[in-house]
Amino acid sequence: MAENLEQILQNTPDIVTHLRNSQIGAYVYPVVAPEFSNWRSEQWAWQHSAVLFDQSHHMFDLYIKGPDAHKLLSDTMINSSKGWEVNKAKQYVPTTPYGHVIGDGIIFWLAEEEFVYVGRAPAANWLRFQAEKGKYDVEIINDPRSPSRPMGKPVNRISWRFQIQGPRAWDVIEKLNGAPLEKLKFFNMSEMKIGNKTVRTLRHGMAGSPGLEIWGPYEEQDYIRDEILKAGEEFGLIAVGSRAYPSNTLESGWIPSPLPAIYTGDELKDFREWLGADSYEATGAIGGSFVGEKIEDYYLNPWELGYGPFVKFDHDFIGADALKKLDPAEQRKKVTLEWNKEDIQKIVSSLFEPEGEQYKFFDLPLANYANSNYDAVVDAGGNTVGLSLFTGYSFNEKKALSLATVDHEIPEGTELHVVWGEENGGTSKTTVEPHKQLNVRAVVSPVPYAQVARDTYQAGWRTAR
Repeated sequence: MAENLEQILQNTPDIVTHLRNSQIGAYVYPVVAPEFSNWRSEQWAWQHSAVLFDQSHHMFDLYIKGPDAHKLLSDTMINSSKGWEVNKAKQYVPTTPYGHVIGDGIIFWLAEEEFVYVGRAPAANWLRFQAEKGKYDVEIINDPRSPSRPMGKPVNRISWRFQIQGPRAWDVIEKLNGAPLEKLKFFNMSEMKIGNKTVRTLRHGMAGSPGLEIWGPYEEQDYIRDEILKAGEEFGLIAVGSRAYPSNTLESGWIPSPLPAIYTGDELKDFREWLGADSYEATGAIGGSFVGEKIEDYYLNPWELGYGPFVKFDHDFIGADALKKLDPAEQRKKVTLEWNKEDIQKIVSSLFEPEGEQYKFFDLPLANYANSNYDAVVDAGGNTVGLSLFTGYSFNEKKALSLATVDHEIPEGTELHVVWGEENGGTSKTTVEPHKQLNVRAVVSPVPYAQVARDTYQAGWRTAR
């Protein structure tokens, strides 16, 4: 029985086939109800009134404290530390020694020697491993995501984490605070009052409009949630369920789940030996029509994911030497793909054609069916010119959209095709039913796609380079 990822790989002659047929099942956003009203109204509210996002359960919180905490982060992230200080946050992007992205998350600088990472498992695991390997003088507390199926057991995390977002968000925030509140610069932190509690805040804009991320001790979660819903009622604020929540990124432009690029390379062997056989990296699944000849075909560099503006060589970090060899102007670029209405209708209508072709089910509002989603993007000649990485539907835009990376020379307005569905009737993943592939027309469009997001996000945040 394999005990770690490296042992699994040693017994797996074809890692691409292995991951594309993983039996892990659907990627679940745990604990939070799927819908509080309905996902259409919840999507609509983040562009037209206000919403409450509950982020308390689906991400890892990694508390990092000690004299070497800042050094650990600086040594492992492409970002510069210039101008970073207490009460400021930063999107954290680590790369392998070969220059490929492992994952990303948000780092909050809480106190002089105290930080918290919030995000998915890959970057959290990398930080934990590097802290041990490098013998950094830090204490790390890992608060992993809540179980996907709690089975009735109480869930108790260190912190609750909410976001108040939307065009009426600031009305709600100031009503809760009982006084005007300074609109800090993006990713700056402060405090505010909610009822008889004081909570910490991060200036954010996940749905485009100005808003706040707030957090505090988990035992206060119910009280804070009730106060927010009560204060927000007059402004049309509604809670967003776990069904609609992840689809907001289709409008705002963040690609959440590229494959962590850690399955090959001698310099990463010790990390693979550190990762357990039950880790995210060992059990995850790849979905989609793109079939790479080797696992490296799925690896992505920072420019391909829109993180190019973050790459700063004013500090030494893991992967810096490899990234210096790349020409940013020649890398693929992040875009939104606007899917053709008639082709989407063809996919959906196949559900009602018992004698006709059956195309891969397009779930609403999020159509992804694996941890990491890779659909081939092809030109008129059938040449692969990009990868579609996150797919779903926006009720606000009345469009099927996907976030993709495409060859740098392809201009906005170009019509390409996304190959929807998997080859030969589909892989053996539990989320895949027998189906036929379909080439879906898709127009290369701006990222972020939503106009409000393009107007309000600061340069470099989720935007194309």
